[in-house]
Amino acid sequence: MGFAANLKSLRQERHISQEELAEIVGVSRQAVSKWEQGSGYPEMEKLLVLSKNLNISLDYLVLGEINPTENNKTLSNNIIVPTGKITIKSYDGKSIVNCYKVLASHVMYKAKDDEPKYWLIGVNSGAFGGEKSIILGWYVDEEKIKKEMDEIAESIKNGVPAYELKYAVKVKNRMLRVKIDEE
Repeated sequence: MGFAANLKSLRQERHISQEELAEIVGVSRQAVSKWEQGSGYPEMEKLLVLSKNLNISLDYLVLGEINPTENNKTLSNNIIVPTGKITIKSYDGKSIVNCYKVLASHVMYKAKDDEPKYWLIGVNSGAFGGEKSIILGWYVDEEKIKKEMDEIAESIKNGVPAYELKYAVKVKNRMLRVKIDEE
């Protein structure tokens, strides 16, 4: 089967009308009808929306093929599209930030032995055209923050939508300073 037949079959299997599918994708019912008749094709953006909402791979949607994974036992029905953004919960759990940029830096003061030496900052586009940054986590040494950055970068590359910090230390705020929480 080709795209037209696959789309019609999938839509009918899921008991979705052409009108409902058109609303999901953001097109007219006539566009869906043309796609199902084979007299037109959606743009890539619309194909991705269809794939996601019908919970089917692009290969199957367009070509009618499902390729087995390496172990030949599990089938892949999801497509991962890296967005260049990732959602990260802050160290204190009070903020969840959709970051398009993550920065690692030395703290701005000379850290004592009981204080973290690095911080991880998440950056998101702010409301009125500016950037908004928030401290995501505190780190004792450079090795740990580099490891965190590598894992965040790999998650973004693989299209993972959310990441939980693994190497940040717990901290307490003490008189305008941040101390490592040993408890």
